[in-house]
Amino acid sequence: MEETEAELIVGEPPKIPTEPPQLPRKSVLEMSADELVAKSIVPVKKEYICPVPIRLGSDNNGPSGDAVPASTTASARPVSKEKKSKRQLKRERNQEKQSTRNLCPMVAKTGKADSCPYNDKCRFSHDIEAFKDQKPADLEGNCPFEGDEGPCPYGLGCRFLGTHTTTEVASGIPKGNKYSEINGLKKDVQRLLWKNKMKFPKADAELKVLGLMGPTKSKKTPSTNNEEENQTVSNDSHVTNENGCGEMNECSLEATEKAEGNNSGDDPRPQKRGKPLNDQTSEVNGETNGSSYEVKDVDINPTTTEIETDKTLKLHPREKKLIDFKDKLYLAPLTTVGNLPFRRVCKALGADITCGEMAMCTNLLQGQAAEWALLRRHVSEDIFGVQICGAYPDTVARACELIEQECTVDFIDINMGCPIDLVVNKGAGSALLSKPMRMKNVIQAASSTVDIPITIKARTSYYEGRSRIDSVIANIAEWGASAVTIHGRSRQQRYTKQPDWEYVYQCTKKAPQSLQVLGNGDIFSFSDWKTHKSDCPQLSSCMIARGALVKPWLFTEIKEQRDWDISSGERLDIFKDYVRFGLQHWGSDTKGVETTRHFLLEWLSYTYRYVPFGLLEVIPQKLNWRPPAYFGRDDLETLMASESAADWIKISEMLLGKVPDGFVFSPKHKSNAFDKAENG
Repeated sequence: MEETEAELIVGEPPKIPTEPPQLPRKSVLEMSADELVAKSIVPVKKEYICPVPIRLGSDNNGPSGDAVPASTTASARPVSKEKKSKRQLKRERNQEKQSTRNLCPMVAKTGKADSCPYNDKCRFSHDIEAFKDQKPADLEGNCPFEGDEGPCPYGLGCRFLGTHTTTEVASGIPKGNKYSEINGLKKDVQRLLWKNKMKFPKADAELKVLGLMGPTKSKKTPSTNNEEENQTVSNDSHVTNENGCGEMNECSLEATEKAEGNNSGDDPRPQKRGKPLNDQTSEVNGETNGSSYEVKDVDINPTTTEIETDKTLKLHPREKKLIDFKDKLYLAPLTTVGNLPFRRVCKALGADITCGEMAMCTNLLQGQAAEWALLRRHVSEDIFGVQICGAYPDTVARACELIEQECTVDFIDINMGCPIDLVVNKGAGSALLSKPMRMKNVIQAASSTVDIPITIKARTSYYEGRSRIDSVIANIAEWGASAVTIHGRSRQQRYTKQPDWEYVYQCTKKAPQSLQVLGNGDIFSFSDWKTHKSDCPQLSSCMIARGALVKPWLFTEIKEQRDWDISSGERLDIFKDYVRFGLQHWGSDTKGVETTRHFLLEWLSYTYRYVPFGLLEVIPQKLNWRPPAYFGRDDLETLMASESAADWIKISEMLLGKVPDGFVFSPKHKSNAFDKAENG
């Protein structure tokens, strides 16, 4: 009898096939357009596709698991910077300030080494010749501050110094409206916030009425005769400072503080609990309190004996000046990338309403300059709101009162949809959706404190199918909100599934007529906008978020009701506008140039996902489709299609010159991983 192989190998069981053999995975070239769409891959015309197979999870793929051209290697991918302690970072910053690379701003403006009032005690260098010897070469193009607007506020430090035509000393940001920005944080207000001496009479009074005040932590009630610690500060429409970019010149801060004094007026008499509060500055100083509108007396016919409307009476929520969102193109507040220069780009391309990046209430109340920078507004933003995020009614109400007093905004949006763990773990953002009573208290406290309209941005729920927003949609208007934006995903979903627009429609139909409802979720073409508006006529408008990051000309497409086959040259012109706006906002010196470059690269980590209209087999492109490796119609279009950070840096060098030695970049939100985007 012949022995089998299994009998010869002692202890090894016979091999039984458990799964059918795996067929080789198809490449993009072998798939039909329908198969590509089913796999959420952009159906690019075959003649433009790179002959590289898709192997999800292999070493040939980019960060998002997509096939990339052979030129894109692991060495060209982003490299994370080494983490350093706070003490080490502070020491390095101080050493950097004292080096010749950092010329004193006052010396740079005037060109005179003895112009700084601190002389040898100044923390910056005064060596002009040493600064010129190591200063990088000037960039191509003209200074963004030169022209009819006045001299450049950066003087010798400007990277466009060779194009300066005037030697006049700049006193701040150019005075023309073209470059004007408002909503800056004044130093006297910041000092009060630092010392925890800022008072919020309107917010505290409303919190007491609502029973949300809680125990008082203040040790001593300040006297009403203490003029020096009065928190009421007049709000100027245009805030300028020494260095012209929204930040105080550090070397002249002390001298400025002594010269400024305190602009506050007398404290109004404290109101009784049952008596409605009035705007402090409107009664004392006869002017508005930073709002873009004011309560005016009703016109009275002199032949009648009607009584005038008292200016001190508090407005009912329905009597506030509301924002009409009907059919307006609304740019969503976008973390990191939704900065002021980006909003200016979108505004030029057709956006009607803009909103600043999400700011944390606690950071605003602590006077953090970086957080207040998120509230800055350009004069071209005719309808502008700010978005704040807080977990408790007292912090949100006080932040709203502070914003109304110090800023010029048209509405305040409260974020109740942010899915980021850092925010949710503090009880803010989408965590409020699981606590309807706290959600009610936050909205009531904020809306009753300020006369500015309060809007809400929320998701469908926190957990899928539980504590859904439709259960409170009818109450949101009663609580004081004038509009609500619903993102058609739960917090648990993040961005991994398609938005549930049918649920958004259901919420819209349940909402009272006094509450405007806006939808949000993956709008990426004018047909998407048109479909949602036609499917639910009650929908006031649709908020455009990540679609604007990938292609900001989406606003133009919606207004003109067409698909724009934009060329690579036209896209580069948009980037040039962004760079010019960025230099005007962050500065034209070396620090401002590199800050502009950083945010440009953050934006480019989204724009590569756009596939030109003329290359598509199926139109329009959907936001969740992943672009395969493809060649553009020209070299620039191919470069813009790359998902490699090294290629993004090349684009930045076309606009801002060579990067410094040792420069590395890694996207903050890892937005090139489609299902892990963290921006809210």
